[in-house]
Parts: sequence; C-alpha cells; structure tokens
Amino acid sequence: LSKQKAQRYEAVKWVLVFAIGVCTGLVGLFVDFFVRLFTQLKFQVVQSSVEECTEKGCLALSLLELLGFNLTFVFLASLLVLIQPVAAGSGIPEIKCYLNGVKVPGVVRLRTVVCKATGVLFSVAGGLFVGKEGPMIHSGAVVGAGLPQFQSISLRKIQFNFPYFRSDRDKRDFVSAGAAAGVAAAFGAPIGGTLFSLEEGSSFWNQGLTWKVLFCSMAATFTLNFFRSGIQFGSWGSFQLPGLLNFGEFKCSESDKKCHLWTAVDLGFFILMGIVGGLLGATFNCLNKRLAKYRMRNVHPKPKLVRVLESLLVSLTTTVVVFVASMVLGECRQMSSSRHGGNDTLSLQDISEDVNSSIKTFFCPNETYNDMATLFFNPQESAILQLFHQDGTFSPVTLSLFFLLYFLLSCWTYGISVPSGLFVPSLLCGAAFGRLVANLLKSYIGLDHIYSGTFALIGAAAFLGGVVRMTISLTVILIESTNEITYGLPIMITLMVAKWTGDFFNKGIYDIHVNLRGVPLLEWETEVEMDKLRASDIMEPNLTYVYPHTRIQSLVSILRTTVHHAFPVVTENRGNEREFMKGNQLISNNIKFKKSSILTRAGEQRKRSQSMKSYPSSELRNMCDEHIATEEPPEKEDLLQQMLERRYTPYPSLYPDQSPSEEWTMEERFRPLTFHGLILRSQLVTLLDRGVCYSESQSSASQPRLSHAEMSEDYPRYPDIHDLDLTLLNPRMIVDVTPYMNPSPFTVSPNTHVSQVFNLFRTMGLRHLPVVNAVGEVVGIITRHNLTHEFLQARLRQHYQTI
Repeated sequence: LSKQKAQRYEAVKWVLVFAIGVCTGLVGLFVDFFVRLFTQLKFQVVQSSVEECTEKGCLALSLLELLGFNLTFVFLASLLVLIQPVAAGSGIPEIKCYLNGVKVPGVVRLRTVVCKATGVLFSVAGGLFVGKEGPMIHSGAVVGAGLPQFQSISLRKIQFNFPYFRSDRDKRDFVSAGAAAGVAAAFGAPIGGTLFSLEEGSSFWNQGLTWKVLFCSMAATFTLNFFRSGIQFGSWGSFQLPGLLNFGEFKCSESDKKCHLWTAVDLGFFILMGIVGGLLGATFNCLNKRLAKYRMRNVHPKPKLVRVLESLLVSLTTTVVVFVASMVLGECRQMSSSRHGGNDTLSLQDISEDVNSSIKTFFCPNETYNDMATLFFNPQESAILQLFHQDGTFSPVTLSLFFLLYFLLSCWTYGISVPSGLFVPSLLCGAAFGRLVANLLKSYIGLDHIYSGTFALIGAAAFLGGVVRMTISLTVILIESTNEITYGLPIMITLMVAKWTGDFFNKGIYDIHVNLRGVPLLEWETEVEMDKLRASDIMEPNLTYVYPHTRIQSLVSILRTTVHHAFPVVTENRGNEREFMKGNQLISNNIKFKKSSILTRAGEQRKRSQSMKSYPSSELRNMCDEHIATEEPPEKEDLLQQMLERRYTPYPSLYPDQSPSEEWTMEERFRPLTFHGLILRSQLVTLLDRGVCYSESQSSASQPRLSHAEMSEDYPRYPDIHDLDLTLLNPRMIVDVTPYMNPSPFTVSPNTHVSQVFNLFRTMGLRHLPVVNAVGEVVGIITRHNLTHEFLQARLRQHYQTI
C-alpha cells in the first residue's frame, strides 16, 4: 500500500507541476494581451494627434493627451500596490528570500498575484521605464505556492479536502517550479528558467526537482506560445512566438559578403564592453541604493498617498522627457535600404518589415525617419528589436542621449510603489550602449565587418549582467531568446567580465534590496576566515525548552512570552532523583522517559557490542543488568560540577507554577540538560487547540493521539497562541509531547567548524540546529540569524579581541 501511495503522490506532483506551468503561461498571456491593447490604443491616439498638430501647431494638446493616458494607468497601478504592498517592485528579491528559507509575509498570496499581474500591465502601458518580465517570475512563484494547496485566504469559502503537500518543503519545491515557469514565459527560455531557479532561487535542490522544474517551464512556454500565435497570427498550433520578449533572428543579409555575426577580433571589444557594462551596472546599483534609502527615510513613513504621488511624479517626468526628446532631440535618418534589396531571405524580410513598420517619421520629410521618436514612441520590445535589427543607423548623439535618459529614469523608477521589472529597461540601455560602440567602431575606426545587431546584444548582456550579476542562467536565457547558439561564448565571457567588474564595487541589485529590508539571507558559502569560529562561538546559549511531560500552564506561558519557532525537549540530570520521584507525577514521568531512553540506547549498544564480539562499557553493562539505574554513578557528580563551570541557562519552569526564584541554589539554577528532540511551536499550539493532554491521576497512555493529517490540517496558517480559547483546559493538566517531537533532528557538536555548520544548515534547509555536547546534553541552538554575514563578522571581531 505504501508503495502505491508513494506512486500516487508522485503522479499528483507531476500533474500539479504541469498545471502550474499552464497557469503561469496564461498569466503571461493576460498581461501581454492587455499591455499590447492599451499601448496600441495610446500610441494610435497620440500619433494621429501629433501628425495633426505638427501642421496646426498645437503640440501641447498632444502632450496633454499622452499625460492623460500615462497618469491614469500609473495611478491605477499605484492603487493596486496600496491594496497589497508586497506587489511593488519586481518581486524577485522576495522570491529569492522565500526560496532561501525566509518567509516574507504575504509574498505568495492570491491577492498578491492579482495585484501584481494587473498592476504591471498598467505600469508598462503607462509608459514607465519598467518591464513586465520580473513580475512574471513573482507571479509564477505565487501560482506555484497556491495551486497545490487548493485553498486561499481570499477565497475562504472554496475548500477542497486535498491532503497532499502540507509541508514547507513541498511548497518550496512548487515555488521553485513556478518561478522557473515565470522566466520561461517571459523570455521563451525553459532551460534558462530552470537554471534561474537553481542559481538565484533555491537553496535546497534535488535531482528529481530538476526534471519537474524543466517540465513546468516547458509547459509555461508552450502554453503562452500556443495562445499568442493563435491570437496574433490566427494560426493556432504554429508556435511562432516563444516568449513575451523575443529578440528576433540575427542574420547577415546575403548581399553583404563581408558581414559576419562576430569574429575572434570582436572578442576583445566584447571583453572591454563587459568591463564598461560592469562599471555602469555598479553605478546604477549605487544610485538606486541611495534612492531606496532616501525613500525608506522620507517616503515610506508618511501617509500612503505620498507613495502614489511619487509614482505620478515619476510618470509625469518620464512622459514629458519622452515627448520633448522625441520632438526636439531626434535626427532625421535615411530609411533602411534592406527591404528594397531583392535577394533577401523571406524571414529576414518579415523581420525588416516588422521593424520598419514601427518606424516613426515625426517631423521628418519623406523616406526619412525620426530616430529618437522611433526608440521612445514604441513599446519597449519594438525598441529593442529596432536596436538589434534596424539596418538604418541611429546617430551617436541620439544613442548617447537615449542611453543617458533611460539610465537615469529607469534607476529612479525601480523602487517606486508600482509593480515593475528591471530586465527590459536594462536590455534597452545596454542595447543602446552596444549600438553606440558599433557605430563608433564603424565610423571612426573603419571596421566594416562589424554586425551592429551583435554589438547591441552584447551591450545589452553587459549592462544587464552589471546590474543583476547573474551568470549561467542569464547566459542561457539570452542564447534561448536569440535562438543563436554561436552567441554562447561572447555572451558568457561578457557576462562573467561584467559580474567580476561589478562585484569589485557592490552587490547585484536584488541582493542590495534584500539587504535593505534586513532579511537574513544565507549566501552559498561562508568566507574562509570564518573557520576560526566554532559552533560554540555563534550559538545562542540562553535556551527556552520544554520537558517531555509539561503542564499546560507552563506551555502556555512559554508560548506567550517567546516567539521561537521550535523548542528543545530536555530532561535534567539530577543526583537526587529518588527524592523527586515521591509524590510528583510530572517529575516521575519525565524521569521515567529519560530512563527508558537511556535503556534503549544501552540496549542498542549491547546488541552492537555483541555483534562486534566485544564488551559494552562497564557503566552501560551495569545499567543493562540492573535494568533500572537507581543511583547515579559517582562520576556524574563531578560531571555536574564541570557543567556548572560552563555557561548554562536558568530553567524557566521546574514546577509549572514556580519560576526561577532568587532562593534557588546554583545547583538548581544551572542544570545539565539531556537532549531528546525538537518540538515545533505549531505542533504545541495544535496540541493545546485540540486539548491533547492527561491529568495527574492518569497515566500518559490515556492522552488522545493525533494523526499526521490532523496535526497538519491547519497548514500553512496555524492558530496564534494569543487567539486560542483555553478556558476549558485545566492548567494543571499535563501534555506528553514525546509522540510529536522530532527525536532525531540534525545536531552538531560545540567544536564543529562554522563552515560545516553553515553547509549543513544551507543544504538541508534547516531552521534550527541544536548544539549537543559529547554526553548528549544540549548547550545551545543555532538559527538562521546566527549564520548571517553581519552576525558572523561581529563574532569574528569578538574572537580576535579575546585572543
């Protein structure tokens, strides 16, 4: 039966992974369809108005129309963020935190994905310099978290009894798959999506997950592709449009025999572009960090309306800059001649028709076009295609101005309170930079063989790499988006150089925003010098713990006065246990539990020693022969003395109605604590909520038993201890936590190197790591906070001071 159950579990997992991919593709379709609709509507109205007003001299009216559209859209996007503040920004830092093991409140709620997807289409249609690709990753992650649960806070009435996947680990796996599907839908890059989830996201990865995540990404890409091809071209099932962002096909025209996509000589230029891209990215991140700090001090504490006003101010500035730059700063350039060439291939002609159709001729005579308006008065995807594939030239002055304006405005925009991505603005900035380099090399150095599209792509990669500092996943995303495997080497080299250059100055933009929020994110590994520290140097020695058998009164007081997520279950090593046994049910239960656990250990030791044809230690042999240890051996007293010399914590509730008082002796105050397991706060709350306990007159066997399904029924939102009505429970009743605790959690010795502690914590996805000494006593606990970079640095400084 268990094998069948496991197979059914696996089959359900595959079905759900497919469903997550399809749903993420549909979210992408929804965003894309409405962005396209609103943008076309806006540009049609404004363009016809500009053409009329050029003759009549009423351009101010055209600007007012454009402002009307943009401010309305941005206002709606801001309102949606007021409803759900987590929907602001790209969502990638939040998802990165979630996959790293930190729960950000509200990050994977249904309301978040609705506000995110609707908000991003308004902020993109509103002409802000933001992309819709980053929010797609967040949207995919929310779909991944919510779909397998079959329930939502927002839709409380819809309840399915779906018993699978009621754990954090399963949820995290599905979020990884959803985030990958988001990347796949955004860029048409399923393999890039899988690698993104592996590189940027998940701390905890296994082989089976790779296959599922790739399948999910494929499902997302092909769902989006199927519907977009059908809606835009009417050819259902032809799969012509892989992602929301498509770079088109890079091909030299056949008439140009000198042209090559790239040559070995170009690699030198690409490396230099990577260095410049890294410097520009570091500058962008530095400016954005200062802006974010300013916002945290001056905008966020004020009423929420101030955030909306800031978004409207950015929108107003952007619109005026775009309009004025297009009207005043553009140059009239010759139309491209490629479409008149008769020996072009069909696909190239399609692209050039598509690119040429988005050319804007504002204020320019026949057969010429306004290069600045062509970049600014188009959807961002068309502008990227223009920079990659337009055969006509953009003047160096236009490209420089465009780069500068886009750089400053997108830096100002990222962080305001609208859903906004950073990929497309970075690609556009970089493409303008790359195109500028190609122009300069062609015009001033006379390198005729250069293909401008390649340089635009490498520039885009260099700038994007400098800002986000991703390597492997970004390389694959860009290769998949171009459908040109020969670009693998130049893109990879450029991204590596850009990352190294940028890392010399600061972190990637997402890491900066994670740090600003104070999230304890764990890096992949610690620094080498941290190995001077041991587990005992970084652990938290002041523990709050529970006995295997504890009174309700004591449990409630512990839960109400602490915020810990888990508690060690311990018993005390006493010399005078017999005295305590008399007349106290609670203490005798705890001592019996300890004796039985010692006996089972002794029994195992005896079996092992017999199988090895050797003898157990004298202490254990005595214990096994007598079957119950009535007296503690004398050396235990010395051991107690040794323990007293070390740091130990006062135990909060020996008798549940008695707290540590001033009259306690040193011996009572500091007791060695034998470690038996870990119990989670959520489990204790569930036990109290369900009234799982027994009275002093009964034995612990009379306590009701809860199944695993009953224990996890309230997942992921367990009741809060302050909200529980405990009036029906007698505070003197006793809870036996032993059937529900984890009796064999991961533990480390006090002498373990910090790097080993870190690797165990990171790869196993732990939240608590008890530190247990050689005689099985818990001396401290390590949580995520104890492994953050700042905490380790502080402890290292202390370590150097004490030497």
